[in-house]
Amino acid sequence: MTTMTENASGLREFKMPDVGEGLTEAEILKWYVQPGDTVTDGQVVCEVETAKAAVELPIPYDGVVRELHFPEGTTVDVGQVIIAVDVAGGSAPAGQAPVAVEAPVAEAPAATPQAPVAEEPKPEGRTPVLVGYGVAEASTKRRPRKGAEVPAQQPETFLAATAIQGELNGHGHRSVPGGQRPLAKPPVRKLAKDLGVDLATITPSGPDGIITREDVHAAVAPAPAPEQLPVTAVTAPPVPAQAQAPAPVVTYDTARETRIPIKGVRKATAAAMIGSAFTAPHVTEFVTVDVTRTMKLVEELKQDKEMQGVRVNPLLLIAKALLVAIKRNPDVNASWDEAAQEIVLKHYVNLGIAAATPRGLIVPNIKDAHTKTLPQLAGSLGELVATAREGKTSPAAMQGGTVTITNVGVFGVDTGTPILNPGESAILAIGAIKLQPWVHKGKVKPRQVTTLALSFDHRLVDGELGSKVLADVAAILEQPKRLITWA
Repeated sequence: MTTMTENASGLREFKMPDVGEGLTEAEILKWYVQPGDTVTDGQVVCEVETAKAAVELPIPYDGVVRELHFPEGTTVDVGQVIIAVDVAGGSAPAGQAPVAVEAPVAEAPAATPQAPVAEEPKPEGRTPVLVGYGVAEASTKRRPRKGAEVPAQQPETFLAATAIQGELNGHGHRSVPGGQRPLAKPPVRKLAKDLGVDLATITPSGPDGIITREDVHAAVAPAPAPEQLPVTAVTAPPVPAQAQAPAPVVTYDTARETRIPIKGVRKATAAAMIGSAFTAPHVTEFVTVDVTRTMKLVEELKQDKEMQGVRVNPLLLIAKALLVAIKRNPDVNASWDEAAQEIVLKHYVNLGIAAATPRGLIVPNIKDAHTKTLPQLAGSLGELVATAREGKTSPAAMQGGTVTITNVGVFGVDTGTPILNPGESAILAIGAIKLQPWVHKGKVKPRQVTTLALSFDHRLVDGELGSKVLADVAAILEQPKRLITWA
């Protein structure tokens, strides 16, 4: 993965890497260095947030920070330069910049070739690439794309140009009047596709004729006032009103409203939930159960020497109950392969735990939870929750889940209809556990009661199977000794 470039003056430029799987952008949360600071190979220089998690980025060389290209809070495309480091030992943040530009001009004795030579360093500051293909300095000239102009010794550069200019969004064979396809980075192409904008109609404002996000947004901006006059004169009154409908979106009462940009984890969560809700046919079943004996067992386990040093709470026993129910009904632990039109049965359980964090809802999972003893499961749960609260959950920890538990009871909520985590078969919601009047041994008594809700993918799990799983969880929580007899 190429994430840096170096010029003749010893200035190295570190680019935003693809820290996830195919991510296209990340937000800079915090800089740990400033211009003039000395950095060493492997030192963390900033923290960024992708659509999956917050990640710290180390610098891969020694030197002195020359420039930070973006302030904190900026969303940066993968492949853009975010920091420049002087590896030649220089310390002045800006004093050497003119030298790097004048050096090539001094080497050209003739007057006529000076103009093109002076302009060659310009593209070095912004080289649009797809991280992972590699970058060569010659690849900065992207407008010519004929095969004869691609050096034979740079196959990776050719792949990068081909990938950027290829069929990334379904418009690979379109052309513009000049015979060339408009130049734009993958995120910009996706934005244009989402907004219904034809890139061929946009005048680019970026370097080397590259279309920017601002160009796309400008193309869909409301028409200026003078252009509305002919519409008013020719058409009926309702039509101009519809034409001007987008205008109120641009301005709003800042004293009475606040707009919050959706990005990072919240943006990814929103997209995932929409995809899950409209892809998997959800079914939700409910059961209310007396968990008084389970609550007593929780208190007993807190005093057990084998459980010292780990957190014991109702979630621990509910998680164990779900694992036992899955063992008794293994077909519930599956996924749907849309391409092959097959059900994929999983012989392992990666138990997801929905966690609310300052950056939004995330669902890390405990790998191979079915193999863990109760103390091991308690330790894994404690570590998972602590890491999530600190915002240090890795992307790998949120991948590969099979079933999930979400504890809405901690907010005082009785129950809910949870949406499946994408790619999973079921999700169990735990309601608040509280004293309620309950018929116990023929008499009405105050008992600890909760309501469980199980949502499942009806392509994978039919009503009978889903009911058995939920009933087994409830039965274990009502009589926790079944953790022994059923396991």
